[in-house]
Amino acid sequence: MQKFATLRGGLIAVSAAMVLSLSPLDAADEPGATGAAGATATGAAGATGAATAGAISGMQLNPAALIYSSPDKLPWRDPSGVSGVNQAVLHGDPTKPGLYVVLNRFKPGNFSRPHFHPNDRFITVVKGTWWVATGNKFDPNLTVPMPTGSFVTHFAKQVHWDGAKDDEAWVLIVGEGPATITLVEEAK
Repeated sequence: MQKFATLRGGLIAVSAAMVLSLSPLDAADEPGATGAAGATATGAAGATGAATAGAISGMQLNPAALIYSSPDKLPWRDPSGVSGVNQAVLHGDPTKPGLYVVLNRFKPGNFSRPHFHPNDRFITVVKGTWWVATGNKFDPNLTVPMPTGSFVTHFAKQVHWDGAKDDEAWVLIVGEGPATITLVEEAK
């Protein structure tokens, strides 16, 4: 696998697919429905548990060419949706070495605590406003808003924390596994 260029290219392609799949739909949330910009809701290629090809715009898709999953069919870790931060693994396995892509959904009022990761992570905000901060002092008033479409890089071994304030926030994370989290002692 090539380094950053391949990873970044993959991020851009996956992010664009997720943004299209999360666009408001004019019709029912079904494959083949078109959004306000005329984009079809096709989801991210390579999604775990993704559906095989179906009819989109009257054409049959070749499952050898792509697979997709609509937002309501994503394989959420907590299908009941009660957890403050829910996650769907779209590609790879974040617990093992190699490329992974996950979608994290923060419920309003939910934040991680100050922590760091062993590897760089590349994040695109695909829905809502995601609030971020650096350092080990936890105070949601110190966070900076990242609106939909923002791109954030969390650098390896650098302390940060993040979450959602008043509205739900969805972020697409691309990284190199294993994706561990190390909590740090919080400043008082």
